[in-house]
Amino acid sequence: MSLPADFFGRIVFILQKYGMSYLRGAGVTMVIAIVSTLIGCIIGFAVGLVQTIPTDKKKNRVQWALVGVVKFILNAYVEIFRGTPMLVQAMFIYYGLTSVFGVQWPNMWVPAIFIVSINTGAYMAETVRGGILSIDRGQTEGAMALGMTHVQTMTSVILPQALRNIMPQIGNNLIINIKDTCVLFGIGTVELTSAAKSVAGVYYTYFEAYAIAMVIYFTLTFTCSRILRWAESKMDGPENFDLALADPLVAGEGMHRYQKPARETNSDYRHTKRTSELGDLNSDSREGGR
Repeated sequence: MSLPADFFGRIVFILQKYGMSYLRGAGVTMVIAIVSTLIGCIIGFAVGLVQTIPTDKKKNRVQWALVGVVKFILNAYVEIFRGTPMLVQAMFIYYGLTSVFGVQWPNMWVPAIFIVSINTGAYMAETVRGGILSIDRGQTEGAMALGMTHVQTMTSVILPQALRNIMPQIGNNLIINIKDTCVLFGIGTVELTSAAKSVAGVYYTYFEAYAIAMVIYFTLTFTCSRILRWAESKMDGPENFDLALADPLVAGEGMHRYQKPARETNSDYRHTKRTSELGDLNSDSREGGR
């Protein structure tokens, strides 16, 4: 079957013949992006928590020194991986570790996920650090006043609030990873860009082959973006809600009234009536004495 002369005819021809190659490449891209984003978030949360550990040189010099060394190492990791391209990192890790240290990768999944994960972790570390620092200082002081440790304060008070603030950036990292996995074809990973390159090389239809890849990339990123927006809206909760009270006898709203027992009501009525009569007598006495 010869290649059609018109543009859309070539698009249909390529999809009919190599559609499964595109689907397999898109599947590899999504798996690497999702798994790497999850692992990168774990790395970022761990690094971000360590970077926000409070230390006091006057109280414990040894702890201050150890935490300072760890923070220095983590800061170096963040700055290096945020300041260099992922393609260079992929080449350096995959070929460099193999040639210098003799590392043998079991398959292409391991280096691909490892490279994208540590790159994502560096960006997430700064995101988590910023999210933690965005929470009002009074939240931490209140938790400390209740006797909570730093770990308890982070896990029970600060992180649940910070998570909502950094949720858009987590979604943004996933979108970026879906696109940036294209650099992995440099180490032999057969993802979507690699599949498009192979198809384009068969008939030299670069424009048509990469046009299909662009549409697939846009479909993946747009779908994930809509899903993440929906997840963010669910995390916001309802706009209006009732106050939840542990004690049902405590009124949660200012206009709420409880009906008094009959005996108490009658007693109050007699007391009010008696007071009113005495008040009338006193009023008459004062008026009569003028």
